[in-house]
Amino acid sequence: MTATAVKQAAEDSQPKVVARPPAKRGDRLKVYGPPLIAFGVILVLWYAIAGYLTAQGRTTILPNPTRIIVESFAPSDPRDKPITPDLLASLGLSTAVALTGLAISIVIGVVWAVLMSQARWVERSLFPYAVMLQCIPILALVPLIGSSLGYSLESRVLVCVLISLFPIVSNTLFGLQAADKSQRELFQLQGASRWTVLMKLQFPGAMPAIFAGMRISAGLAVIGAIVGDFFFRRGQAGLGVLINNYASRLQTPELWAAVLTASLLGVVIFLVFGWIGKLAVGRWYEPSA
Repeated sequence: MTATAVKQAAEDSQPKVVARPPAKRGDRLKVYGPPLIAFGVILVLWYAIAGYLTAQGRTTILPNPTRIIVESFAPSDPRDKPITPDLLASLGLSTAVALTGLAISIVIGVVWAVLMSQARWVERSLFPYAVMLQCIPILALVPLIGSSLGYSLESRVLVCVLISLFPIVSNTLFGLQAADKSQRELFQLQGASRWTVLMKLQFPGAMPAIFAGMRISAGLAVIGAIVGDFFFRRGQAGLGVLINNYASRLQTPELWAAVLTASLLGVVIFLVFGWIGKLAVGRWYEPSA
């Protein structure tokens, strides 16, 4: 019943740090080889499909990667300007919107999940609303968002929050509730408070699930930023506005360049949160192969 006993129980509940051998060259090939091979296969298929469509006279559907790069960033016609300045400006705005919305989603989602993890009646009361929030079509909320917040940065951020919130809530709740039953009973026998159980047992064990939810929401936040641009076209143009403009003008190479940039933004944010998660839990948590 002493503080020392509770501390010892918390230490026993933590996963033990296991030293890993240094990565060998063969291990690096196993990690990076398959993605590079898949990337090469995708490029070959891309060129093949683009060549077939060009031979059929359908040049506005899928240009090959070389045409996308040349016409978007180094056009041969001096009358055509490269899209690099517009693309970088739009990328900066979309990145700011996505990261802001993701940060708000993380705070709200974790607090929401913690409240639900403390009692079953709280979970039964609040979780259906999380599901409803995930299922509401964003199009149905656009007029309300526009009339309330206007067609500015705040509206785009709100769309990001609505789209990216649910994975954080559900994954965090799952991780908090997955604490080992015997460890939970040990804490209760030692008279540990709810706060102690949450911070010493539930949160450490839930970190892999929490970061998995963040990685999912990272991609959804980028989607939210693009979708918000499609709905709220006033003010500075983000990637969504740029994509819409290129599509309306049938500027296919520039359109694909903007689409690929948006995809790379989502991948980068996904990898950043994966790296942060590895720093936080990678010393002791190793996913099954």
